This record gives sequence, structure tokens and C-alpha cells, in this order.
Amino acid sequence: MIHLWRTSCPAHPADSPSESDMSMNLQLGPRTAGVFERDDELAGAGHEQVVFCRDDDSGLRAIISIHDTTLGPALGGTRFFPYPNESAALRDGLRLSQGMTFKAAAAGLPLGGGKAVIIGDPAKLKSPALLRAYGRFVERLGGSYVTAADVGTSSADLDLIGETTRHVVGRSVAAGGSGDSGLSTARGVFHAMRAAARLAWPADGLSGRTVGVEGAGKVGLHLIGLLLGEQAEVVLSDPSAAARQRVFDTYGQLPVAPSLFDVPIDVYAPCALGSTLTRSSVATLHASVVCGAANNQLADHSVDDALFHAQVTWVPDFIANAGGLIQVGGELLGTAPSDVLAQVRRIEDTTHEVVSRSIERQTPTGSAALDIVRARLSRDAPHQHAFA
Repeated sequence: MIHLWRTSCPAHPADSPSESDMSMNLQLGPRTAGVFERDDELAGAGHEQVVFCRDDDSGLRAIISIHDTTLGPALGGTRFFPYPNESAALRDGLRLSQGMTFKAAAAGLPLGGGKAVIIGDPAKLKSPALLRAYGRFVERLGGSYVTAADVGTSSADLDLIGETTRHVVGRSVAAGGSGDSGLSTARGVFHAMRAAARLAWPADGLSGRTVGVEGAGKVGLHLIGLLLGEQAEVVLSDPSAAARQRVFDTYGQLPVAPSLFDVPIDVYAPCALGSTLTRSSVATLHASVVCGAANNQLADHSVDDALFHAQVTWVPDFIANAGGLIQVGGELLGTAPSDVLAQVRRIEDTTHEVVSRSIERQTPTGSAALDIVRARLSRDAPHQHAFA
């Protein structure tokens, strides 16, 4: 039997750890704050709808968070992750969906922000039955939420999800989709990093600079290649021996560091899970520029100020990593591939605007970027949407 809940009462949580601290323990914590009764930075986020989904036959437990549909239907990936408890999953979904609103608005897309999280270890729990059950929940939302891939899901998974819902993008090319969006995301990060580097080092930009890439997954691997093509030096950090070997097989041997906070680098590129930037980690950071593909890179909003006062240029993640959204959004909107590529390149212009505004107004880059987002949400809000 399939059960569907829309939250009108508190969920089940405990203090949620950062993504990098999440363990494999799936037991639920004690009841504390839910969606409406929060006391963290998400208290005023204003999510429009949060849906809890469960399918006992397949073992599915998922949370779909729709943050804002002012500009259009909420588009965002599905993250499949072994959260330690329901609270951690809820908080991650709420943060990620808010970030998708910011990302779409900053990129100039007629889309809103949403995200889904599936609770569990994908290596153990993922199955065709679970993915199809999840697709049925997405379909029930009538197009107000459109799903894509994220950590723990792939184009092949989306093909299965697409068997039970029309509202899915990023499927394989064979299934009529645009395929994996990792390269588009990497290109966007590269263009953002290049803009920040040209402002920091006008003479030569990224050329000759040392970039620490944290995470060599489907985005980080592509980013390394783009950086090497720009004559940057790359230091790799990834705990996975298999991921490191893929890098070496593709580009040859590169320097490896267990932590990028302990080595002298010019640019820190977080491309794994989020929340690596804390007030304490910023104090040990050698880099002058931070720009990467990870979502929710800051542990909390105060880190934006900490980076600014430390004279570190941070390119907000929702600016830098919008390339993947632009690709799958283009699939939904019917955008030509050449126009998608041009939109990804324009992330360089947006980054230049954000960093220049930060310098001129002496304000953190996160605040400068949110000014652009708020203006777009206010100026371009349509009167209504037909999601179906």
C-alpha cells in the first residue's frame, strides 16, 4: 500500500548534522521541530509544500520539498542518501529546495525550486520497484515538481522513474532525455571560477594557479580536465581509491591531499557533499577563491560573513553549479542545445556581476547574489502557472 502525507504537523527529528557527518544509521531520532516549528535558518524559508512518501512493499521513504513556484514549476534532483534520521533528511531537502529556487532565479530560468530526498543506502535499497513507486508520488503532484538526478541517482534511475511519471528530466538519450548533466555542471563551475580568478588575478586568471578539487565524481572529474586545459595546477582530494584511479587513468598522476584545508592552494573547489565551510575551517583555509559544484557549501549563513572578512572570494554555490539545472531545464522548456551551452557560459557573466557588486558595496558575495535573486523573483513573477 502507498501512503501520502502533506505536512501539517511536526515530523520526527533530532539535531541534523552536516551532510559530510551523516552516518549509515537509519534509526529515527526523537520528535522535535518539523516544517512549521523550526528554530534554525530555515524557519522563515517559506516552503510552499512538503510531501512525505512511503511505499511499504519497496521500502521507499522519501520527502519531496517544493520551496517556491513563483517563476515556474519546481525543478530539482532526487538525492538517494543514507541519512542518519528523518530530521537530517528533512533539513537537507528543505535547504536543497531553497537553493534550487535561488539557482533558477539567478540563472534567469522560468523555473521554481524543489528537491526530493530518498532515505536509505542506494547500494542496498535501490530497486526498480522503489524507483517506480517514487515516480508515482511525483506524478500525483501534477507537474508542480519535476525531478532530475542528484547524489545517489543516475540517468538510468530516471528512466525507471519515468515509467510512472511524465514529470522527469535528465533521462538517458536513448529514453529521450538529455543524459547526464555532470559535464554541464562542471562547465558552469569552470566559467564561474574563471570569472572569480580574473578578478583576483587580472594578469593571468587561472593559469598557473593551484586549484584544490574536493571530490572526483561525475562533476569533479570533468572539472579537473577543464582546469588542466586552462593550465591550472590541480591538487585532488577524494577518500575513494576508485575515484582517484579514474582521475589518474584519465589525466595521469596528480598530487593528492587528504584535506585541502591543510595545503597551500589558490582556489578551493568543493565538489562533494556540502557544509565543508564552517567558521573554524575558514580560519585554516589557504585559498583566496572558493568555487565548486557542491550544494549548501556553507554550514550556516554566518560563514558568508566569515569568508568576506577573511578576504576570500566565495562564488555562491547556487551561482556556480547552475549548469546542470540549465541543461535539464532546457530539456523541460524545449531549449536548443546550442542555447543551453550559451546559457551555461553566461554563468561567467553572472559571477563577474556578483563578485564586482560585492567589491563595490563591501558586502559578502552571498548577500550580493541574493539581491539579484530577490529582484528576479519580484520583477518576473507571473500571475499563474499551468503545471500539468
